[in-house]
Amino acid sequence: MRLTVLAAVSVVAMTASACSSSKPCAGVGVTSQIGVMFLQRGYTDLAGASYELCAGSRCGKGHLEQEDITRISLRLPDDVDEHLGTLRFRVTPKGSTRPKIDASTDVKLTRQPDGCGGGAYSKGLAFTKEDGLTTKIPPSVSAAWRRHLDSLASPSESF
Repeated sequence: MRLTVLAAVSVVAMTASACSSSKPCAGVGVTSQIGVMFLQRGYTDLAGASYELCAGSRCGKGHLEQEDITRISLRLPDDVDEHLGTLRFRVTPKGSTRPKIDASTDVKLTRQPDGCGGGAYSKGLAFTKEDGLTTKIPPSVSAAWRRHLDSLASPSESF
């Protein structure tokens, strides 16, 4: 009887986990997505501008704040594969009908395994006024993102 109970508990524990391995699945919950780090240096009139990030039949839209760097992401369908195709990034200033930025590039996604036999596809890109939309993240974008994260982690002086 004791052996039967132990076996049942073992099966339930393995079923409840995301994989049949005894090691934890650190990547469970990874999602397919594409992101653009947008370095706004060189633009002065983007507060309230609308953006659109499109890939395949999906688009993400929103509005920008005037800040040094903005991270824009688009969730992709679960069944996406590495051959995403063309990614298009547009930014239209508030009150305008013409985009100030209209850039596109072909994108091949990278698989992120979840450690349990599954995974998701994703890719990070950058947009700068100097380099346009690129899959190679320039050092200036990485540095701006680090500064941004540091500013979020710094304690506020006003309580």
